[in-house]
Amino acid sequence: MLPGGENASIHAIVPLMRDELPVDTVELARFMIGKCLVHDSPEGRVSGRLVETEAYPVGDSTGYAYRGLRAYNGALFRAPGHAYVRLVYGASYTINMSAEREGEGAAVLFRAVEPLDGVPLMQSRRPGVKHADLARGPGRLCSAFAIGPQWDGADLCGGGALWIGRLSGDDSSRARIGAAKRIGLSREMHALLRFYEPGSAFVSGPRRLLEPVLR
Repeated sequence: MLPGGENASIHAIVPLMRDELPVDTVELARFMIGKCLVHDSPEGRVSGRLVETEAYPVGDSTGYAYRGLRAYNGALFRAPGHAYVRLVYGASYTINMSAEREGEGAAVLFRAVEPLDGVPLMQSRRPGVKHADLARGPGRLCSAFAIGPQWDGADLCGGGALWIGRLSGDDSSRARIGAAKRIGLSREMHALLRFYEPGSAFVSGPRRLLEPVLR
C-alpha cells in the first residue's frame, strides 16, 4: 500500500504553472478540460480530471466580477489561477478561477470532474451517492473535495494544498471539446460558454442541452 493508505495518490499529476494558462477567459475554460484539480488535505489526497467548465468573460452581466472590484470578489481580479469560492443559494459552495490579467475581473467555473484519487474519501463526504455523481456539478464537486470559504483567494499555481495540474504524459490539447449554453441563467444564456468532454458520464445537466462537438 502507498504511504497514506487507500487515499494516497496513484496518479502522477504535474502542477500547472501560471505561464501555461491562456490569458483569455474563454480559451482558459477550454484549456482546463482534461486538466486536474487536486486537494491534499490532512485526510488524504483527492483529485479529478475536469470534464466541464463555464466561462464568465470580462463584461458578462452574469459574472461575479461584473459590478467591479468588491470586498467579496477580489480573487477574480488577481492573475489567472486564483480560486474564488462562492456560497450559492445559501447551500452549496462553488469554485471559480480567475482568468484574465491582474486587475481585470473574469472567471472560469469548475462544474464537474471525473474522480481519480481519493474516491473512498469523496464517498465518505457524500455517503450513498453513486460514483458518477460524486463531483458532477459545482456544488457536489466542492463537497467531495472539501472546498469551502477558507480556500477563497488560494493560488492554484502556488504550490499549496489546493492546486491544478495535468496527468503526466497527457496531451489533452488534442482532446475533443464540446460547447453548450450555460446552465441556470436568466440572461446571456445563449452564448456557447460551457465546455465539456463529450461522452463523459461525469458531465452535469441534461444531455439534451449538449451541443455538437467543436473539435
